Amino acid sequence: MRLLFAGTPAPALTALRALLDSRHEVVAVLTRPDARTGRGRTLHPSPVKQAALEAGLEVLTPARPRDPEFADRLRELAPDAAPIVAYGGLIPRALLDVPAHGWINLHFSLLPAWRGAAPVQHALIAGDDVTGASTFRLEGGLDTGPVLGTYTEAIGPTDTAGDLLDRLAEGGARLLVATLDALEAGRLEAVPQPADGVSLAPKLTVDDARVRWGDPAAAVDRRVRGCTP
Repeated sequence: MRLLFAGTPAPALTALRALLDSRHEVVAVLTRPDARTGRGRTLHPSPVKQAALEAGLEVLTPARPRDPEFADRLRELAPDAAPIVAYGGLIPRALLDVPAHGWINLHFSLLPAWRGAAPVQHALIAGDDVTGASTFRLEGGLDTGPVLGTYTEAIGPTDTAGDLLDRLAEGGARLLVATLDALEAGRLEAVPQPADGVSLAPKLTVDDARVRWGDPAAAVDRRVRGCTP
């Protein structure tokens, strides 16, 4: 299949590389614009943009995905599917149906648990024993679309968010490729998410990372690991 890959931070690189090694064709990459980082506040490309340029891929960096120029280019590319991993922007409803198989989101939780920007961190802080990754078809709601595939991952007693995310990125990349393979073969049916078991994982704030010394020791330990790095 012809793919438009959307992603921005380093955890998305594993999925991009797995797709480049698959039988599918990545025709372009969508990522966030260069951002100012570091003490000098100099502009730096996203990790996904750097990898895409090294691979010789076309890179699209609209300020907003609803920009008309991006919409026009997406329709010109006519991708069969648009896998998306931690892109960091809202895809407008008008563009959701442009790829024949839709936008296929890889999310690092077992949906409907931990919908939102920081599922790995919230799973650790909450004390979950098991997490995983889900592929689902993007729709208008926040991580509410029908699920295409899942895989599970045990959470170890000393895992940090960084440790766990590394493993989920690897397992999730394999899941994403398998999902696209099955979609292409026509042997995959999307399953609506259940109404029960929904939990939210908003982006962490500075206050979320502040240790509550009055909490039980186990809760303090989970918060420190969930906010590391």
